[in-house]
Formats: sequence, C-alpha cells, structure tokens
Amino acid sequence: MPDRKDSDSRKLLRRLKEILAAPGGGQDRLDQITHHIADSMGTQVCSIYLFRDAETLELCATEGLRVEAVHQTRLRLGEGLVGRVARTGRYVNTADAPSAPGFRFMPETGEEVFPSFLGVPIQRVGERLGVLVVQSQEKRLFSDDEVYGLEVVAMVLAEMTELGAFQGSQSDSMPLAHRFPLMFRGGTGQEGAAEGHVWLHDPRVVVANPVGDDPEAELQRLHDGVNRLRETVDTMVAAADMGGGGEHTAVLETYRMFAHSRSWLRRMEEDIKLGLSAEAAVEKEQSAARARLELAADPYLRDRLHDLDDLSNRLLRILTGQGSDTGAEMPEDPILVARNIGPAELLEYGRKLRGVVLEEGSVGSHAAIVARALAIPLVIHASRITAEALNGDPILVDGDQGIVHLRPEDSVTAAFRDNLAMQAEAQNRYASLRNLPATGTCGTTIQLYMNAGLMADLPSLEGSGAEGVGLFRTELQFLIRNHVPRRTELARLYRHVMDSAKGKPVMFRTLDIGSDKVLPYMKPQDEPNPAMGWRAIRVGLDKRGVLRMQLQSLIRASAGRPLHVMFPFISDITEYEAAYRILMHELAREQRLGHDMPSDIRVGAMLETPSLAFAPKRFFEMCDFISIGGNDLKQFFFAADRENERVRRRYDTLNTSFLMLLRQIVSRCEEARVPLSFCGEDAGRPIEALTFAALGIRRLSMRPASIGPVKHLIRRVSIDELRKVIDEAQESGLTNLRRPITEWLARQ
Repeated sequence: MPDRKDSDSRKLLRRLKEILAAPGGGQDRLDQITHHIADSMGTQVCSIYLFRDAETLELCATEGLRVEAVHQTRLRLGEGLVGRVARTGRYVNTADAPSAPGFRFMPETGEEVFPSFLGVPIQRVGERLGVLVVQSQEKRLFSDDEVYGLEVVAMVLAEMTELGAFQGSQSDSMPLAHRFPLMFRGGTGQEGAAEGHVWLHDPRVVVANPVGDDPEAELQRLHDGVNRLRETVDTMVAAADMGGGGEHTAVLETYRMFAHSRSWLRRMEEDIKLGLSAEAAVEKEQSAARARLELAADPYLRDRLHDLDDLSNRLLRILTGQGSDTGAEMPEDPILVARNIGPAELLEYGRKLRGVVLEEGSVGSHAAIVARALAIPLVIHASRITAEALNGDPILVDGDQGIVHLRPEDSVTAAFRDNLAMQAEAQNRYASLRNLPATGTCGTTIQLYMNAGLMADLPSLEGSGAEGVGLFRTELQFLIRNHVPRRTELARLYRHVMDSAKGKPVMFRTLDIGSDKVLPYMKPQDEPNPAMGWRAIRVGLDKRGVLRMQLQSLIRASAGRPLHVMFPFISDITEYEAAYRILMHELAREQRLGHDMPSDIRVGAMLETPSLAFAPKRFFEMCDFISIGGNDLKQFFFAADRENERVRRRYDTLNTSFLMLLRQIVSRCEEARVPLSFCGEDAGRPIEALTFAALGIRRLSMRPASIGPVKHLIRRVSIDELRKVIDEAQESGLTNLRRPITEWLARQ
C-alpha cells in the first residue's frame, strides 16, 4: 500500500481521535466526521446511517446531501444499497448506483447527482451499528485501497459508537444508546419470575484507544500479544488429556492452526499501518470474519466462528489487560446475562443469582438443568441482549413466558411486581399444605416426588413436601468436570444424596448423555439427529466400563439401605435385559469382594419412546417400577423436536391421542402390577398433573417449586369425577381435552 495512502489514513484517524476527545454532542461529532472523511477521500458526499432499532436505519449525518433529510430519511434492513450493506455485513462499490440491484431512490436527499457509491458496514463483533457511505459525481469504481481505508475508518466509528460518542441528548434527534426500554422475546428454559439488575458473565472488552499514534509501537504490541496467545494455546493443546487422540485432538489442532495463521496476523498488521491501534485491528478482523462466516452455508464453517471469536477475545484481553474481573461490583440482586454458559460456571454463581438470560442455550441444555436445580428462572434465545445490556441495568425476567424486559418502564415494573406478590402469596398458601397428603375429595391419593441432579437440590426435599426423589440425574456430576469422575468420588456423592434424603426413596437414573448433553472429555458424535441417536442406555451398553463403574458406585453408596436404579431411554426389551444383567453381575461381584450390600434393590426403566408401550408383557413383569419420561415421549410421539420453538408448542399434552397412549401404558402396568410414575415438565403443571392422576398414574415427579400448586389443586377436586369427564369427552370425538377439563375445573 503506498506510503501516501498510509499517511492520509493515519492523518484522518488522528483527526477522528481528536473529535472523540473534544467536548460536544453526538450530532456535532457526526457532522464533523462526515466533513473530514469527505475531504480526506476527495468525495462530494459522506453520510452516516445508524440503526434506530433492530430493523431501521436512519440518516444521522451527511456532508453533501440535503441537510433537511437528516433524521428524516429511514430505510428498512435490506432496503436500498445502504440496507443491503447493513444486512449482509459486506461493502457495496458501484460506479452507477441507480442501475445497481436493489437501489432505492430517495429524492429528499438530493443524491441523484452522485452516481458513484461506496458503502461499508459499521459493525463491532457481530453487532450491526450502521453504514458509512461516500459518493461522488464522477462515475467511477472506488479502488481497493479506498475500500480498505474506508473499512478502517468504519472500525473507528464502531468503537466511537461503543464508547458513547454519538449518544443523543434532549436537544437533538440522535438515538439514545443503552438508555431506552427493550423487550426480548425468547424461550422458556426454566419457569419462574425475577426482578434484579444485570450482571454480565463475560463483559465485553472496551477498546478505549481505537487509533494508534505510533504504528511501530502498535505492531510490537500486536506481535507480543500474539506470541503470548500462541504460547497459551500450545500449552493448552499439550496439556489436554484427549484419551489417545481422536476428534477432540483434531479440533484443538485446528484451534492452534488459527492462532498461528499468518494471513490473520498480516491483515491486522495492515490495519495498524493504516492507523488503528493493536486492539482495534484485532476487533476489525474479528468483525470481518464474523460477517463472512455467519453467511456461510457450511455448518462446519459457521461452527469455526466460535473458535475465531474465542481466539480474538483472548488476544483482546491480553492487549487490554481486561479480564473477566473488571472490578465491577456484583449487584445484590444479580440477573446473569450471557451468550451462553457452561454448567460448572453457572454452579460457581450458585444461589446468588435471581435469574439467568442467555442468547443461546436450549430447554435441555446443561445450563437449563442447573437452573432448574437452583430453582432460578431462565430465558434462552434472547437474541442480542449481551449487546444491549450494561452491568447494573434494571431487568425483569419472566421465565413462564420467555420474556425479558431490559430497563423497563415504570408501568411494566409495577405490573410485574404485582404478579410477583401474587405468586409469593400463593407460595405461602402452599407451604401450609407441606405435610398434608395429595388426596382428592374422592379419597384418591397421589404421591408427589421431586426431580434432582445436584446436592443443591436436596435441601428442597423436606421444604417442598416431596415424598422422595423420583429422578436423580446422575449425568450432571459428569458434565461439570473436565475428566471422568472416579468411582470413589461418585460413591461418596451418592452416599451423601441418600443421607440427605433421610430414608426417603431416591430413584437414581444411570448416565443419560448424548443428544444435547455432551461430555467435555468425550468424543463428539456427528449425528444428523442426536436426540434419536447414540445416547443414554445406548452409550452405556456400548461403553460398559462407565456403566459398570457407575453401578459399582451406587451399590457401595447404598450399603445396608434400599437402592433404586433406573435405566434411561429403553426402546426395546433386549436393552433392558442387557442392562439388568450387567447390574446383577456387579451385585454378585461386589458381594464376592466383601462390600456391604443394599438391603433391597429395585430396578426400573424410563419409558421415553412409543415403542416401549408395545413391548412384550415380559418387560413390564421384569421391572420393579416404570417412569414415563414425558419430555422425550411427547416429542417422539408427535415427531416435534422440543428444542424447536416453531413446532413444539403446536402439540398439546392434553391431545386425545397422547392421552390414549398414556392410558394404554397405565393399563399395561396395572396388568403387570408394576408401579408407574410420570416424570417431566408436564408433571409440574397442575392441570396436566390432575389429568395424569385421573388416567390412573399414582406417582408424579416434578421440580420442587411445582409440588405446592399441584397438591393444592388435587386436594380441591374429585379425581374420580374428572375421569368421567375425560371418558365422556373422548367418546364424543374431541381431539383435545383441555377445554372440557378447564371448564369442569372452573365449575368446581
């Protein structure tokens, strides 16, 4: 690149730095910037469009177009050439704008006399901020050097925007960044509601010096930082215990390849030569890579975006010295906001959190499981909230509806608090029922159990009034470690669980991994549909060493006490028979070794696939108990992925066909005299729980907070009468029973 161009670019960036440091309002700064860019590039027009909201761009400043169009001209995302730049994250360079695809004529701006058009995105690490445009009267294509130079300027504008240089005031029409109320509509990860203040799990690095005064010094800083990064990555790869290589090793080697990429370093060096600081150059390349990879059709390439993001963030923290600990003080009522979070990290926060909001995640993710264990509301898929939220912002989390209110208006807060007060009052009523049985007015009693997976769950056992643990998820102890737990560790944990239960039964489900629960030290499986792939008992029967070790730990932990073992995701009787034989073999082995044996052992299965409802009678007779895994059974019955928001809500649990399947399962269990329970989210919903009871299911297992509402409803109605209502509705040909059931309840 010619020295003159380097000099001109650095001169312009120094001028922008002076504008950033000088006093003045956001509008005044933008007006000065457009004037200097047009002058530096020798164009008649320079315009800056910023996002007014997620879908709307607004002309906020211009040199050369009509001044009266400022804050009046607006474009939808994807509309016109400016909207196209914003949508794609790529520049548009044309000598004849009116003939370019997608052109939209805006007569109020007077742009018809400026056919040459160059627009580049103003973006920061995946966050779209606006578009920078230059135009000229002469019909010409802008050179590669000019395009590159304008992209460098756009990067500085992005950092200035992040630093609040263009925030509005009461006297102008500029957007008020991070000031106005926002609502995010996501998905429910864990029900409940909470009010608090934002605590960012991974605060964004703030680039306070986007312009470098000394290119040589900035290049040296970059090289020193990259060398430290490479040493860190090399050490991580060398120290990783990958169990003899395989796909994990290949992934880490790819990660190291990115860190040692010469082209990555060369692009950042060129940015610095044009006037950027080392950290601004890193962010520019990170933003550009994001824009490219987000549009990639290949899912493998899109996944590499996370590797590049992680590398760039590591390098930025090295250059700026900004770690996760920024010195900010956690509020007394923290709501954790993050793109995503692992189970171990979430557990470190523990019960300090009032709620969690994630941009990613899923209803079956590790974070969702831990959030349920901690009994805190979780909203997932809250798109772009990490870009909008600041530490300390007031925030309301509605886990029931999957809605988040950031910086809410007073009226929204008042209504939310009224709802919280009503819920608290209801919980007080439920507390009075804690030691009473869940017996309907007809005399039918339903046993209410709780689900658990962590020691943090166990204090809820007594306080909730649960009669035992209907499902203890053993996989969480594997998910929160970076290595396979030792047998002695597991035995100690299971012993502690039994001690905490104080004689109440605990149903231990053996390892249910695969699908959305992938162990960090296990080779990932590239499966097109993981939920229906190699998971749960299928893994256990193929990797028998882990299953045997877990069974040995359970046997040793029980020592003189009853032991309940439940095998997950049984689809065929042969799987249950194979797992049962392994358990019997381990019992015999432990006895030969002289270990104390369980006083009694009960072996059951989770019925999560429709196929098992049609299993031979021998299967039901072999089981000491059966638990319907409602979440999986419903998604396989309706062929509706419960992670897919577009389809999962279309299928109601009270659909007649699904209830008929449950009735068949109840009938087969009654015939074989095997106890049956229902475990899943629906068991904790009062209307659904009451319906299951009317069908003949006498044990329900749910999250601790649901036991009170379910017991409250059961004790107020006749289960026998509801069964008659269900029979009549089914005989009448109704395809969904929610309406007749709720109408009957209203009359009660």
